[in-house]
Amino acid sequence: MPAVSADLSKRLVPDELWELVAPLLPSFAARPQGGGTAPRDERAVFTAVVYVLTSGCDWRHLPPTFGTSSATAHRRFTVWTEVGLWRRLHRAVLDELGVRGEVDWTSGIIDAASVRAKGGSLTGPNPVDRGKKGSKLHMLSDAHGIPLAVAVSGANMHDSLALKPLIRGIPAVRSRRGPRRRRPVKLRADKAYFSAEHLSWLRERRLVARIARPGIESGERLGRHRWKIERSIAWLFGYRRLTIRYERKGSHFLAFLGLAAALTCHKKLAKLAT
Repeated sequence: MPAVSADLSKRLVPDELWELVAPLLPSFAARPQGGGTAPRDERAVFTAVVYVLTSGCDWRHLPPTFGTSSATAHRRFTVWTEVGLWRRLHRAVLDELGVRGEVDWTSGIIDAASVRAKGGSLTGPNPVDRGKKGSKLHMLSDAHGIPLAVAVSGANMHDSLALKPLIRGIPAVRSRRGPRRRRPVKLRADKAYFSAEHLSWLRERRLVARIARPGIESGERLGRHRWKIERSIAWLFGYRRLTIRYERKGSHFLAFLGLAAALTCHKKLAKLAT
């Protein structure tokens, strides 16, 4: 592999990240139809997937310098998606942040953003984009904007419907001291998430609701916190494969979103080591 490609591969998947990824990879199983062989270098395949996410390139245009074919990279991406690799990787990185005391549980912040979609499952007419087909990215972060849980829906789904799934989707994260944690003290959200039913549901789970009330409270108080998750969503959109959805399968787009969340968390972890 040329030196330039080797340098790029190291930037995309540094050794510290690969140490977290490698134990999570499923063992190779031969294809039922025969003729398949195990990839000689799974790190090269994983790096190729990260490159597709980062660059936004089509699988067909994957550079050969990564040492794996586009067909192999896509096939392994599909297998890893089916076994839940991206969710487990996200949790593994959060665990590393948690033991260092870098996950701030004083509050969680929830928000969403829409993207155009070419079609497929988990899409719908976007009410803010002249009814064009799109998907919506949902995210719940800690108090500093570290992604804790992500989800995908059609662009026409109301933001509030993602509140419960996102809270339920927060993994149990290791702590510097004591047991794992999976619940923030407060939940901050704009008025789109306000409802009496939500307030009651949050109280039952000992979550303090800080949700703007329609017609009563402005978004200014929330704005002091909301910019953190807006910044994090902007970081996710820095992965170009997320800016326009090309995946027909909603599970594949969610996979890229989950990988982007894990990489965003790992960048925070990498900064702690410098």
